[in-house]
Amino acid sequence: MKSVGEVMSIGRTFEETIQKAIYAINDQDFVENVDKELVNPMDKRIFAISTAFYHGYSVDKIWQMTNIDKWFLTKLENIFNMEKRLSYAPPRRF
Repeated sequence: MKSVGEVMSIGRTFEETIQKAIYAINDQDFVENVDKELVNPMDKRIFAISTAFYHGYSVDKIWQMTNIDKWFLTKLENIFNMEKRLSYAPPRRF
């Protein structure tokens, strides 16, 4: 799954396809310096963006550091927010 066309053809939304592509990578290295990883385009930049959202960076701040289109950053933020909502599951009462 190295081709953009391959990745985009396996899902109906950007969020779905990017998650499938990242899952296919199966490599989530620890990001040591988020700012450095965001400023310098590297192959692990997607993980730095995720870490930046975890540390409270806004879409605008990440955009200023990366120049990645805000549409893509907003979609990645949607994935991050969904993960936060799913990881916090309040106890259910029956």
